[in-house]
Amino acid sequence: MPATFVLLWSTGFIGAKLGLPYAEPFTFLFLRFAILTVLLILIALAFRAPWPKTWAEMTTLSVVGLLVHGAYLGGVFAAISVGVPAGITAVIVGLQPLLTALGAGLFLDETITKRQWLGFALGLVGVLLVLGDKLSLDMENIYGIMYAVIALLGITVGTLYQKSHGHAMDLRSGSAIQFAVAAIPMGLLAWFFESRDVHWTGEFVFALGWLVIVLSLGAMTLLFLLIRSGGAAKIASLFYLVPPVTAIFAWALFGESLGLMALGGMGIVVIGVALVTKG
Repeated sequence: MPATFVLLWSTGFIGAKLGLPYAEPFTFLFLRFAILTVLLILIALAFRAPWPKTWAEMTTLSVVGLLVHGAYLGGVFAAISVGVPAGITAVIVGLQPLLTALGAGLFLDETITKRQWLGFALGLVGVLLVLGDKLSLDMENIYGIMYAVIALLGITVGTLYQKSHGHAMDLRSGSAIQFAVAAIPMGLLAWFFESRDVHWTGEFVFALGWLVIVLSLGAMTLLFLLIRSGGAAKIASLFYLVPPVTAIFAWALFGESLGLMALGGMGIVVIGVALVTKG
């Protein structure tokens, strides 16, 4: 399951790169979340999934939806759309395992060993090596960097909150509520700040379908199952594997370079994740 999650999650940047030329980021995400809400409601009704019975459960689902779907995906899409290189975005979001480990130790009473801290450090070094030749920073694009930081904080706090409060969530009805809640700010942002024009090309339809079915229904479900079954810090370490796998996809699909330094970085990332998750 962790390997499948990493492979599916790594295609997110590819889907965004394919779809964003044809729709603005918040419009794109509103469409994605709206489609997912309808699909998951139908699935939940068909399988008679239980729905939240208390306001506390609704609050938990809403908070996680806003953080993991709204803040994280909104931040990533917005950063890429305004011209922040995917490498910079990936490195900023790549700090998530370190922040999650720190939060897990402070708030979830998880013990982070010296070996695990070494693994986190190696993972970060490996990610920097993988993306080293792609890193460039335009200081004029400070808003894009802020979007990426919002994405980082969203996925970090959302992971910790889901681990702490989301044990009873039904993945069918709970996910429907989360995507519905996340769709609201995306719709408002699209209404006030975007033209809401969509070019329904074959490439855009494919990207939207891929992100709906594979990313949101597939990878997000796996993420919540992994959070439920394992420590937050260990699950977060898997995100170190995402930039290397994404680099491989970009090399295969778009002909982006993949040199010896990047290959060495991938090896270091694998060692780092192994140190964190061993045992």
